[in-house]
Amino acid sequence: MEGFDKEVCRRLPLAEAALRMLDYVCQDKFLEAVFAKHHGRSYEDVLTFAMVVRLVSDALLEYEGSGRQAIERAREAGELETCSRAPYGKLARMPLSLSLGLLAEAVARLNELYPKTVAEKASPKSLREFEIVYHDGKTIKHVAKRLKVLRQYLGKVLGGKLVVSQSQRTGMAICMVADEDGESGESKLVPAAVAQVRSCLTGPLLHVGDRGFCDLKQAALFAEGDDHFLLRWNQKLHFHRDTSRPVVTGFDHPGHRMYKQDWGWIGQLNDPRRRYVRRIRLKRGAGEEEIILLTNLVDADSYPAGDLLQVYLERWGIERMFQQVTEVFNLKTLIGSSPRATVFQASFCFLLYNVIQVMKAYIAEGQEMSPKEISSEMLFVDVHRQLTAWTEMLNEKATVVLLSTTWTASQVVRRLQSLLHGQWSELWRKTRNTKPPRPHPNRKYPKGGHTSVYRVIRDARLAAAKA
Repeated sequence: MEGFDKEVCRRLPLAEAALRMLDYVCQDKFLEAVFAKHHGRSYEDVLTFAMVVRLVSDALLEYEGSGRQAIERAREAGELETCSRAPYGKLARMPLSLSLGLLAEAVARLNELYPKTVAEKASPKSLREFEIVYHDGKTIKHVAKRLKVLRQYLGKVLGGKLVVSQSQRTGMAICMVADEDGESGESKLVPAAVAQVRSCLTGPLLHVGDRGFCDLKQAALFAEGDDHFLLRWNQKLHFHRDTSRPVVTGFDHPGHRMYKQDWGWIGQLNDPRRRYVRRIRLKRGAGEEEIILLTNLVDADSYPAGDLLQVYLERWGIERMFQQVTEVFNLKTLIGSSPRATVFQASFCFLLYNVIQVMKAYIAEGQEMSPKEISSEMLFVDVHRQLTAWTEMLNEKATVVLLSTTWTASQVVRRLQSLLHGQWSELWRKTRNTKPPRPHPNRKYPKGGHTSVYRVIRDARLAAAKA
C-alpha cells in the first residue's frame, strides 16, 4: 500500500473498523453459503446475492438510503452489469428466509468479535446464568408508493411485520422473523422467534416481553425446558393470589421507589396451562404508569425483585433500537416498495446497528466505561463522516487491497482493539435526563385543525395577563 493510502487509513480509524467488520461478516464466500442455505426457490444469474448486499450496504452507508445513487455509481464504475431496474426486481422477489438468514448468520460471526469482558458485566449477578433476550414487534412504515397499485391510495401503507429478538448481553439484534402483511398480528410469529433464539444461543434463556407477550400460550412457550420468562402483566390474564404467602415489600436499586411482590396462579383451576408465578409491582412517580411484572422465577432470595426490575426497565433498549434503526440507519428511506424488499432492508439495517454495537463495546472497553454511556446516534454520525471521506480519498482498488483478507476472528479482534481502544470524543457521551417526567398537558385541536405560532403566543400572553 502506498504512503498516501496508509495515512488516510491512519486518520480514519472508525471507517476502517466498520469496513473490516462488514468485510468479515459479508465476504463473498460467506454470502454464497448464506444464499445456498436460505435461498428457497430464488436463483442467481448475472446479478448475485452478494452484489445486492453490496448495493444495499452502499446505499445505506454512503448515500443516506438512496438506492438509485448506489446503483448508478456501481454501473458507472463497471461493477453492475445489469440495467438499473434489475436490483429493484431482485429486492422485490427476495425470499423472507434469505433476509432472515442473512441477519442470523451474520450475528453469529459478529458474536465472535464482541469483547467478552464487556459482555460479562451486562446483567445483574443473580441473573448471569441466563441469556436474557428481549422480544418485541415492529411494523415497517414509510413505504413509498412507487408501485402502480399503490398510487390510488391516500394515507400510509405498511411494509412487513417483524418480531425482533435482542440480546441484553451485547445489545445486538440476534434474529428476527417476519410476515409480509404489516397489518397482521405479531403473536403468530412468536413461536418461530423463540425457536430461532434457542438455535442461536446456548444455556437457559430468560425471555422478556411487554403486555403483548403475556398470555397463557406464550408463557408456556417461554417456560419450555430450562427457560424462564419476565413479562409485563396484561390484566386480561387473571391473577389468582396465593393468600398463604404474605406480600413482601422492598426498594429497587436506586433506592427510592418501593415495590411489592406476591405469589399466585395465572389461568383457571381446570386449565392445564395454569402456572404458579411471582408478581412484582413497582409504583413510579407522578405521571408514570405502575409497572406490574409476572415471572416464573418464584424464588425471591435467588432472584431479587430489584434485579428483575432492572432487567425489565432496560427493555426500553429494544424500543431505542427500533428508533435508531429507523432514523439513524435509514429504514425510513425504503429502497424498495414490495413487502419482501422492506424486510430485506430491515434485516440489513439491523446488521448495521449490530456493527455499531460492537464498535461501542471496543471503545467502552478502551475507556473503561459501559457501552450504555455511549450514544449510537452520535457515534454513527462520525462513522458515516469517515466512511464518506474514505470513499472520496481511496478508490475501490485500494480498499480491496486493504480489506480483502482471510483473517481469523482473533486477528480481526486484535485489529479492532488497536483501532478503537484509543478512540474517544465527548460528543459520543450519552446525555442523561435528570429532570423528573412532567405530566402531559391537556391537548386540544385548534379551530379548523391548524393555527399560527403567532396566535398561540398572543393568546397565551393574553391569558397570563388576565390571570
